[in-house]
This record gives sequence, C-alpha cells and structure tokens, in this order.
Amino acid sequence: MKASETRKLPRCDLSLSVIGLGCAQMGNLYRVTPYEEAKGAFTAAWDAGIRYFDTAPYYGYTRSERRLGTMLTDFDRQDYVVSTKVGRVMQPDDLVGDESDGFAAPLPFRPVFDYSYDGVMRSFEDSRQRLGIHAPDILFIHDIGTVTHEEKNEHYWSQLTGGGFKALGELRDQGLVKAVGLGVNEFEVIRDAMQVFDIDVAMLAGRYTLLEQESLSFMNECAAAGVAIVAAGVFNSGILAGNRKFNYEEAPTDVLARADALEAVCRDMNVSLQAAALQFPMAHKAVVSVVSGARNAAQISSNIASFEEEIPLAFWRELRLRGLVGEGVPLPSEEA
Repeated sequence: MKASETRKLPRCDLSLSVIGLGCAQMGNLYRVTPYEEAKGAFTAAWDAGIRYFDTAPYYGYTRSERRLGTMLTDFDRQDYVVSTKVGRVMQPDDLVGDESDGFAAPLPFRPVFDYSYDGVMRSFEDSRQRLGIHAPDILFIHDIGTVTHEEKNEHYWSQLTGGGFKALGELRDQGLVKAVGLGVNEFEVIRDAMQVFDIDVAMLAGRYTLLEQESLSFMNECAAAGVAIVAAGVFNSGILAGNRKFNYEEAPTDVLARADALEAVCRDMNVSLQAAALQFPMAHKAVVSVVSGARNAAQISSNIASFEEEIPLAFWRELRLRGLVGEGVPLPSEEA
C-alpha cells in the first residue's frame, strides 16, 4: 500500500490519505524543533503524497496550529485534509514556563479544559484563526475520558453531553466541518459517545495496535456502524520502535515480553517491527488512516518506507500461529 492512497469516511464526502502526518512535534514535543526542521517533515510528507494533517491547540500551546497553518497556506485548500481538536480553551498566561506538559518552550497560552457549548465554539473559532482556514475538515473532542480526568471525568462528560456535542452538531450542520468525533486514548469513551451522539470518526491512540487488540469488538462495532477510525500511537509510545516505553512510561515486564516476542518474529523473518506496527491497523475495515508523528524529513521518510515495505503473508500467519494476534483479528494478508 502506498502512502498516497486514500480511504473514504463512510458517513461523509471526505477521504484521507492512508498515512497522515501527526503534528505534535511541530509544537516542540519533548524538545525544541526549529521551524525549518518541522517544515522539512511537512515537505517530505507532501512530496510522498500524504494529504492528511492532524494538529491540536494543545500541541505546543498553540505553536503546532500556527506552524501547520503557515505551511498549508502555500497549497490550494481542496488539496489537503486537516483535523484539529477542541476541549481545551487556550488562555493567555505569561507565567507559562520553559517546559509544560512535555512541550519545550510552549507559547504563553495556558490550556483550560472546557467541553461546554461555549468552550467548544470558542476553541474552534480560535483554531480557525491560527490555522488560517475557514472550515477545517475534521473536529475532534480531545482527551475526554477517565485516563485524562480520573475522578473529574463525570464533570467534564456532563459538559460535553450538556452542550459540547450540540456545538459539534451545529458546526457540522453549518458546513464548517465535514466530520466530527473524538480524539482519545481509550476506546470505551468513544463507545459511550456513540450511544448519545452521531459521530463520524474517532482518532484512537494506542489501543488498536500490533501490541494491543483488546478493542477488537469495539472496532468491529465501528465498522458495522460506519464510524471511521484514525489509528494513532501505533508504536504504543515507542515500545514498537525500540525505546522500551509504553503509555509514555517505562514498560512493565509483561508488555516488554510481548514486544520482545513480536521482535523475535520480525528478526526471524527479516521484517522490520516498525513496518509491521504501521501496517497492522490498516487491515481492519474501520480504519481509514494511520497517523504518524515526525520531527523532521528523515523521520517521516523512514515511516513512509516502513508503511510501504513489502511484508510476506507468512509473517502475519506466524504471528497468529504464535498467539501474538488473536484468531478474530484481521491481518493484512487477509486483505490481499
């Protein structure tokens, strides 16, 4: 599969390139990324045929949206798809430090959670200004759920059901976005949202990967309902790319053992683990795109090469034989 291929969202007239560029690194995730380095990642993605770009106000405390918007102004609006997120209002604050929430040199805007009608509308309008785009294609509710909010989640969920979803519906009805949904790290909250609001798409980070497939029944529900899935975090915070991290922390023993078993199959069959991780989610009918973050041209070029690497059918069958993927899990070999 080529990075430039597209898949259509079932519920709307919108198609995404099968690999998208995640733009958290444009916001100086973990370290400062000079503008020209970030521009190099964008250019390499564009030259490879990638036309889907995902950002958020939270990334770099508005830096990512500003940078991506500047880069996109060089191209015709109909030639790309962009998604951004709501759920945090970025309030001016000159006390923001040199590092915050994992972002180096964040801009002086403090994120404040707000999933209310007014909060969603304000965040959306601010994003339009920063991106320089009248109507972004996809709008995700960002980071709702117990993983982010713990005991406060009921409060924020009531904001969303009491007004935030209404705002999403109005923006979609007015044609200011083509698709709406959630961008989260837990599939359960997407399932909950589907019971109370008609979403088109969800970005699910880290929960349907080569390493972790507990969300399979949920994924099947999405395919049946026509809810598209954008798969993010397919390296599970890096353990499938060699850094021994899982969910942004040191990986526990059982997860390390499973990752080592996957790597052993890759080694035995001369397949790169990164290639297998990037290609695996695309076998599921619900998945329309895999979003891959990249800091520079070399990183996105490497990810594209991995995504397009030829993997023999025998490799996927061996994973199933060794119990590393379940019997009901779709594999790329089954697409062929």
